Amino acid sequence: MFVSTRGGDVPVRFDQAVLKGFADDGGMFMPQEIPRLSLRELRNWQSLGYVELARQVLRRYVDASVVPDQDLSRLLAESFASFSSAEIVPLVQPGSEADSWIMELFHGPTLSFKDVAMGFLINLLDYFLEREDQRVSLILATTGDTGPAAAYASAGKERITCWPLYPASMITPEQELQMTTIAAANVNPVAVTGCANGGDDLDIVVARLFSDIELKRRLQLSSVNSINIGRVLMQTVHYFYGYFRVAREVGDTVVFSVPAGAFGNLCAAELARAMGLPITFICATNRNRTLHRIFAEGVFTQAPLQQSLSSAIDIVIPYNFWRFLYLRCGCDAGLIRRTMTDLGDTGSVRFDDALHRTLQEGVVSTSVSDQQTGEKIRTLFTHAGYLVDPHGAVALCGVDDHRQRFAPGTRFISLATAHPAKFPDVMKEVLATDKLPEAAGHPSLQRARVMETSRIECTCGELEQRLVSEIEASLAG
Repeated sequence: MFVSTRGGDVPVRFDQAVLKGFADDGGMFMPQEIPRLSLRELRNWQSLGYVELARQVLRRYVDASVVPDQDLSRLLAESFASFSSAEIVPLVQPGSEADSWIMELFHGPTLSFKDVAMGFLINLLDYFLEREDQRVSLILATTGDTGPAAAYASAGKERITCWPLYPASMITPEQELQMTTIAAANVNPVAVTGCANGGDDLDIVVARLFSDIELKRRLQLSSVNSINIGRVLMQTVHYFYGYFRVAREVGDTVVFSVPAGAFGNLCAAELARAMGLPITFICATNRNRTLHRIFAEGVFTQAPLQQSLSSAIDIVIPYNFWRFLYLRCGCDAGLIRRTMTDLGDTGSVRFDDALHRTLQEGVVSTSVSDQQTGEKIRTLFTHAGYLVDPHGAVALCGVDDHRQRFAPGTRFISLATAHPAKFPDVMKEVLATDKLPEAAGHPSLQRARVMETSRIECTCGELEQRLVSEIEASLAG
């Protein structure tokens, strides 16, 4: 069963949590109990391939009465069939450090780590909708990669209408094309101007729509942002997979360096850790330092958004942090409600010393500048011939910043969350060239540049009313 981080919703089954997205009280769903794995159970998983490992992890949360084994296996197989790597998330060692790996999370159809969970979540959603004879209107805010992954996975599904919202001019043209060139009547990208705080402004509108229970019911709203527990659970799998590929022995600690924005990927890592996987984290942020301030100083405060080279993590309110806080504070829904209220009222919250120390357990953080990001991309390409995206570069810088904190022989995995081809302007800038190397291109993006585009346009102030009217028209039609 799954409960709300705010404590106001009755426990619901997994399928209900997936279909709702947000809980009715405005909180986010979390497992009522976290399954704890023994070292023996972990060793039994060590040699599993990605899809079977995913089935084993998810089965700890999804009862067979909700998704039978045969259906779960089929949904997983279908979700990863279009990946270009048989390993799904291969690990590579392009640098000189024998103890460091890069996990490539970008071998899915839209070239980002969002594909790892999104395809499965939308297939699962469609499975539940068919069983219940329902339809949904998916609303999701994106700062670059969630939107394309959701749009691709939703295209052509009769029971799903997808509304990806993005801050115009604050994502790359390549990311925008991945949404606006999908020729599917059920996919409706919305370009929103006037977003001073980027995707955070869109998250506020989405949260407001979901908090109106009658409107949510009437518009049949759901979401596949990382607010959806289905995505977070699926994202735990690549931590298990990476751990088993690099740990000398099951039981040794492996450090994951994760580029952090909305905190969904790191929230999944925390779930894996809570299940007993021996991992610790480097929370690698860019110049938007919200998460770094939380872990380093114990202060959660909202500062003005700063655009950076790693645009997908340009986020100042990491909404999945509430899930992390929920786990670390002993599932105290009252504390979550009070903290959210205080942050909304005053714009800043300071955690007491005891809770701050609890938040820091197994986590170190860093803030990476654009200069560091560019230098890491350039140096790795020059010396190893490997081109990493700006978000992966942030993760690699996190390892550089904190390597000395860990015992000699500790093994590190940095997450590369997108293909560098999605950021050609960044690549040109940091490599100081107008002629990009072959590694900075991808055939799917080249095809998209000559295709027709379609999108809805509105201002941030108009978004809520415009979205309601567009969804009503879609449902009526």
